[in-house]
Amino acid sequence: MTETGDHRGDIREPRFGFWRRCYAMTVKEFIQLRRDRISFAMIVMIPVMQLLLFGYAINTTPHNLPTEVLLQEDSDLSRSILKALENTAYFRFVREVHSEKEFDDLLTSGKVLFGVEIPRGFERAVRRGDYPALLVAADATDPVAAGSALSSLGVLVQTALSHDLYTGDPPVMPFEIRAHARYNPAASSRLNIVPGLVGTILTMTMLIFTALSVTREIERGTMESLLSMPITPVEVMLGKIVPYILVGFLQAALILGIGVLVFGVPVLGSLVMLALLSTLFITTNLSIGYTFSTLAQNQLQAMQMSIMFFLPSILLSGFMFPFLGMPVWAQYIGEGLPLTHYLRIVRAIMLKGATLHNLEYDSIALALLMLVAMTIAVLRFRRTLD
Repeated sequence: MTETGDHRGDIREPRFGFWRRCYAMTVKEFIQLRRDRISFAMIVMIPVMQLLLFGYAINTTPHNLPTEVLLQEDSDLSRSILKALENTAYFRFVREVHSEKEFDDLLTSGKVLFGVEIPRGFERAVRRGDYPALLVAADATDPVAAGSALSSLGVLVQTALSHDLYTGDPPVMPFEIRAHARYNPAASSRLNIVPGLVGTILTMTMLIFTALSVTREIERGTMESLLSMPITPVEVMLGKIVPYILVGFLQAALILGIGVLVFGVPVLGSLVMLALLSTLFITTNLSIGYTFSTLAQNQLQAMQMSIMFFLPSILLSGFMFPFLGMPVWAQYIGEGLPLTHYLRIVRAIMLKGATLHNLEYDSIALALLMLVAMTIAVLRFRRTLD
C-alpha cells in the first residue's frame, strides 16, 4: 500500500496542463455556441439593432409632427400663417377639418399632435388692430413631443412671417398665438410615464411567462406525458394562457392603483373599457410569448427571443421617445407592435377620457395582432407535436 501511494505521489502534472484543459473547454464552448444558432444570432443582432434604432429612429427633438387645421376663413393672411408654421419644421399639416367636434376627435384619438384654429374674421381683425387670437392646441400627453414646438412657437412664426409679409425687420406680430396644452397642461412627465408603464411591464412579464411554458415542459420531460393525453393543441395553449391572463390583469390593476393613489394620475375614461382592452393586450402578448416557446429549443433561447422582441417594443412604441417624431419606416415597424397600440389606448382613456369610437383603429389593430399571434402559435405547436 505504501509503495502504491509513493508511486502515485511521483506522478507529475503535465507541462502546461492547466492551460491545455482551459483551451479544450474554450474550443468546446465555441463549438456548442456555433451549434446554437439562435443564441449566436442574438449576440450579433441585439447590439446591431440597438445601434440602428438609436442612430436612425430615435429623435428627442421631433419635427414634422402631424397637425390639423380648422380654417374658418380662407384668406391670404391665413395661408401665410399656415405656411409660416410649416416653415418652422415642427408642424406638418395632414388634415383640414370643418367643425370643432372633428377638431377635438382627432386630438383625442392621437391621430394628430397639434391643431391650429384660425377664427372667422381673423384678417379683418388684424387690419383693424384688434390683436385677435390664433389657437394652437397640442396633445401634451407626450410633453417631449409638444414642449419644444410650443415653447418656441411665437418667435418662429414671427420670423417665418417676416419673409412673407414684411421687408426688413418685422414689427410686433399683429395677432396673438394662444397655445393650449391639452390633457397635461402642467407637462408632468408622470402623467405620461405611469400609464405607459402598465403596457411596458405587462409586455415584459407576459412574454417571459409564456415563452418559458413549452420549453419548460420539454426540459423537464413532462411534454411526452402531456402529448399522450386526449387534448388538442388549442386546448393546451388556452390552458397555459388563461392563468397568465388573470396574473396580467392583477398586475395591471396594481400598477394603475398605485398610479392613481400615489402619483395622482387621473382616469377620465371608462374603467370597464380599459379593463377589456387591457385583457385583449395581455392575450396578444401571451400568444406571442407562446409562439416563442414553440420556436425555442430551451429556456435560454426563449428568454433571448423575448428580449429581442421587447427591445424594439420599448424603443419604437412611443413609451420612451415620441412615436410621431420617428422616421416613417420606424413608424411602420412600430405599428406592428402591440405595445404601440396599447400605449395610445391607455393614455387616451386615462388622460383624455377617450371612447371606443376614438380608439377604433388601435382596438382593431390589437385584435388583428392577437389573431395572427394565436394562429402562428397553434400552427407551430402542431408542428412541434409532429
